[in-house]
Amino acid sequence: MQIDAPWLRAPETQQVLALLTDAGHGAFVVGGCVRDAILERPVSDIDVATDAPPVRVMALAKAAGLKALPTGIDHGTITVVAGKQAFEVTTFRRDVATDGRRAVVAFASDIADDARRRDFTMNALYAQSNGEVVDPLCGLSDLRARRVRFIEDPARRISEDALRILRFFRFHAWYGDPAAGLDTDAIAAVVEGAAAVENLSLERIGAEVTRLLAAPNPAPAAAAMATTGVLPRVLPGADARVLSPLCHIENTVEAAPHWPRRLVAMGAAAQAARKLRLSRTDARKVAQIAAALALPGAEAAYRQGAAAARDAALIQGASQTPPCAPNAQTLADLDDAAVQRFPFTAADLPPGLEGPSIGAALRDAEARWIASGFRATRADLFE
Repeated sequence: MQIDAPWLRAPETQQVLALLTDAGHGAFVVGGCVRDAILERPVSDIDVATDAPPVRVMALAKAAGLKALPTGIDHGTITVVAGKQAFEVTTFRRDVATDGRRAVVAFASDIADDARRRDFTMNALYAQSNGEVVDPLCGLSDLRARRVRFIEDPARRISEDALRILRFFRFHAWYGDPAAGLDTDAIAAVVEGAAAVENLSLERIGAEVTRLLAAPNPAPAAAAMATTGVLPRVLPGADARVLSPLCHIENTVEAAPHWPRRLVAMGAAAQAARKLRLSRTDARKVAQIAAALALPGAEAAYRQGAAAARDAALIQGASQTPPCAPNAQTLADLDDAAVQRFPFTAADLPPGLEGPSIGAALRDAEARWIASGFRATRADLFE
């Protein structure tokens, strides 16, 4: 099989591969870029695997006039910059020892050794500069079947790096076949090793969980996380059952996947910022949706904005029995409420009020204005 992608044909990619092959070394693009090219999905990062030692990669890149940075030289990775594109060029490796978080590696000369240290068969795909795919571990058939399968022994792969538990669920959400279910050998290994996720950094957990929830339909993967005991370990109290009706409602109203909405729907808003180490921006989005969920629709839009109110409406619809999507008029009303501006100020209050009485009077007037559907005038509120 051959892949034909603009990023592979690009002069920068060809130059990096050629500087290695012209010197007698093997050079392949590898992993996600090959996988996504086969699936005709967008590719952002381009990784290169080679049998050339890292010091040799550095020397060849500099001789070709390219910038070479020893970003991970101890683990065999050199970042080579060609044009405006950065390539992570990594020497073939094999694991010598692992502790569940970090690995001690030795450089290798065999592409099969390099493939065996990866996580899933669909990620152990390589391609030459002409697009010819090299598949040392039969990952192509798994990719075509949308089957997320660990390389060789799942328990061993998980013991090497516990993050692979979360990656397994994320990859199923993005690449797996929901109808076929999850690989049973992998599930058994996940159940056995689930406690190891508690040793991962919160930043790594947060990155995996939010990326999983951004998938078109994360419901099956999240449900499996719950039944295997992984979800309670990373987000205690979170309930994945709402995701299936929520995703259906999102499709009904043509709402794009939005992981903060889904996180709030699972009842995880209060702990998300801490448990997932969210950025301030992301934590604010989650808090706004949670706040909107606690308010009536119009007031939610007025106080938290249209986006948060729409998210809250979708969550409320998914939580009903049976689930019910908000209609177009409801969503339009939220958009209208979000642009309203309170027409009353302290200057409009009767004379004689002071201190806390001013704030109380303004809050009362604002509440009456909202209750009127934003129709009460300044004179109505004064009375």
